[in-house]
Amino acid sequence: MVPTAGDLRDAVARHGLPGSNAVVMTMGALHEGHATLIRAARARVGEEGFVAVTVFVNPLQFGAGEDLDRYPRTLDADLELAFDAGASVVFAPSPDEVYPGGEPQVRITAGPMGERLEGASRPGHFDGMLTVVAKLLHLTSPDLAFFGQKDAQQLALIRRMVRDLNFPVEIVGVETVREDDGLALSSRNRYLSAGERRTALALSRALFAGRE
Repeated sequence: MVPTAGDLRDAVARHGLPGSNAVVMTMGALHEGHATLIRAARARVGEEGFVAVTVFVNPLQFGAGEDLDRYPRTLDADLELAFDAGASVVFAPSPDEVYPGGEPQVRITAGPMGERLEGASRPGHFDGMLTVVAKLLHLTSPDLAFFGQKDAQQLALIRRMVRDLNFPVEIVGVETVREDDGLALSSRNRYLSAGERRTALALSRALFAGRE
């Protein structure tokens, strides 16, 4: 595990291979969905390739009254899962390391796409998400970046940012991993009561039924 941007750059410089560097960005509390992303990255770059996994709870993408302070932080378990799944290095910085001057004055703006759907109820969320993704792409210099299809709006915005700002990276979407009852795996599922879980399942079950 490396905690600083300098350590991360050194690891990439020592072990990275041109055309075979990948990154998987997470906020920690890793589960099988994250492991699937890491395994997909490892399969794509091969055994000799370099897979960086980032673990960072990004304060910029949490709004007032959201769960920044209580978001699950399980670094020891995260490290075990990440390396078992094929990570070459895990970058787990502090907020001061990522934002050394405090909240950045210059940020990525998601634009109209970021103001719809989830963005309508979470103003500024996607701006904060894109800002940290841009920083982590800069720090890891990957050829490939892997993201889950579960967060469809996030994935679409990242692809748009990469296209609009000419980031030299391929964004790879990975199929959603679900629990036995069909609920998409998420670090926040632990917040759900039994009743809330049943409600959360209604949409996916309706979509699957419609497909059949």
